[in-house]
Amino acid sequence: MKFHGLILLVVLLGFGLSARAQNAPVEKPKITRILFLLDASGSMMALWEGQPRWNVAKRMLSKMVDSLNAYPNLELGLRVYGHQHDNSEKNCEDSRLEVPFAPRNAKAIKDKLATLKARGNTPITYSLMESANDFPTDKASRNVLLLVTDGLESCNADPCAASVALQRKHIFLKPFVIGIGAEKDFGKQLECLGQYYNAAEVKTFRTVMNDVIAKTLSKTTVAINLTDETGRPVESNVNMTFINNVTDQPEYNYVHYRDAQGKADVLDIDALQSYDLEINTLPPVRQKNLAIKPGTANVLNFKTPQGTLVLQSPQLTPNPYGTMSAVVRNAAGTVVSLPFGSRQKLLAGTYEVEVLTLPRLVRRLVIKQGQDAVVTYPAPGTLNITTDLKGYGSVYRLNDDESQTWLYALPDGGSSKVNLPMQPGAYRLVFRSKNSNGSKFTDVRNFSIRSGQTSSVAIFGK
Repeated sequence: MKFHGLILLVVLLGFGLSARAQNAPVEKPKITRILFLLDASGSMMALWEGQPRWNVAKRMLSKMVDSLNAYPNLELGLRVYGHQHDNSEKNCEDSRLEVPFAPRNAKAIKDKLATLKARGNTPITYSLMESANDFPTDKASRNVLLLVTDGLESCNADPCAASVALQRKHIFLKPFVIGIGAEKDFGKQLECLGQYYNAAEVKTFRTVMNDVIAKTLSKTTVAINLTDETGRPVESNVNMTFINNVTDQPEYNYVHYRDAQGKADVLDIDALQSYDLEINTLPPVRQKNLAIKPGTANVLNFKTPQGTLVLQSPQLTPNPYGTMSAVVRNAAGTVVSLPFGSRQKLLAGTYEVEVLTLPRLVRRLVIKQGQDAVVTYPAPGTLNITTDLKGYGSVYRLNDDESQTWLYALPDGGSSKVNLPMQPGAYRLVFRSKNSNGSKFTDVRNFSIRSGQTSSVAIFGK
């Protein structure tokens, strides 16, 4: 499908076939490689502001490579599609690397552009896949691809799916998309490729291209302030993950740091992709589409006031429970499960702590900035059931209103000899032996549990 009066420019960034973003600084500057992927299909000969789009695209590319020629640690390349076969042939593999990567090769690219003619089809997806092989397998490089085209894919393929697949392999990352003279509906179809810009005129196109190059080559830093409720940057030592929000894969993992003056660490972040930031507090804080301005020193603030939950076991040796645990929840659901003896930072807020005693205890509390909230439980006692019978039964808690709450089922049909740590309180044992001939032979015994003591309930056959 083709659209007249349109030039599209896409920028993608990658790190090579198997490379992953690295946190540690690299002593040697990374090489940035920019591959120009140029549409030479027949429709590029249509007029745009009084001259063929093909001529405008070649002129703009020539000026761009001239302006880039003096940059250090920069290599350029040129791939073209649609220039080897006539449009009538509908060739969907008409794509070729015309100028391989090399430093300061603007002249080679301009000389090649002067010899090319626009004539064929628009195999964008195929060209994207082939361009992945044009970059050297240098894991320390930054691979940037600029696609210039006057239409959408014409080979019944999906360039958006191909783009995401390549991004997941860390070949390309999120693209920039620049549509020139594009209708709104056309732009919507390009948003799946990345950040879309609509440049309706040649001068606007030039401005957008300059902006893209600035984003490609300028240094970007980010400092994250983790603040309390009043905006003071007092929090630190929290894990943070910068997540590529196209592939949903982590690009950078850091543990937050503040220096002796309280200033947050300055991080080098590649701006040629977009991120969600996961601040791994409990519960986590996630900021989607992180507002990073390329080429500047970004300072971003996030409220993460934290207090400390302290799970404190009662002073009882030995503790019949052994190691006790608790489940911490907020309004959104379970936050974390912790053993007693833990000290765990939580975001300030209201929580429910369920202590996994028998019966379970629920404590509702408010975590406040910089403060400890202590949760404990009464020292347990032990229920000792002695019997010479096998049977069926349960333990109930007796409530203050004389109702009862089921708590625990005895081993079904097996021996009912039980030593069961329980919280202090009033309880009831309901039991029927396996050999009894009816429900009327159910035995009901009330008993109490006291901290640090053993309560025995004996059931014997007559």
